[in-house]
Amino acid sequence: MTTMDENATPTSELDAAQHDYLQILDAIQSGALRLLAGFPAQPSGLRIQVGEVTVEAQWPQGPGEAAVSAGAAPAPATDVATEVPVTDPVIRAPSVGVFYRSPQPGAEPFVAVGDRVSPGRQVGIVEAMKLMIPVTAEAGGVVTAILKQDGDSVQFDEPLFSYSPE
Repeated sequence: MTTMDENATPTSELDAAQHDYLQILDAIQSGALRLLAGFPAQPSGLRIQVGEVTVEAQWPQGPGEAAVSAGAAPAPATDVATEVPVTDPVIRAPSVGVFYRSPQPGAEPFVAVGDRVSPGRQVGIVEAMKLMIPVTAEAGGVVTAILKQDGDSVQFDEPLFSYSPE
């Protein structure tokens, strides 16, 4: 005959508890994204607490906080612009997160300078809290500049691409 440890928790109870925490984290994630999308500018920090679960996030306050010496600065890609042409419309980040130009590492970018885009075409991805948010063109045109490099952190509503409307 075998004996059971009286303090052992059955796996079904652990699975239920893990499921509850995952549901809470999903609710926090979707609520945080909706909340961040409503701010006119990105806040410096965000703290959300649901029951016993607390999620905190903090962002740097400006481009000067991540100072890099002039000699160690990475060379920008040839199709990434340093300034936005004032006259061209832009495609903006749908959320705070990390910008990706391709669907997966090593894959071809969604678009390059000179590519024609139609309304609704996916041109990039912003990853926010492990959620992949597609970046899509709102209008048709030709991509004139890529304003952020692959893997760059972006702010909500920050310009990612400029384009010449058709």
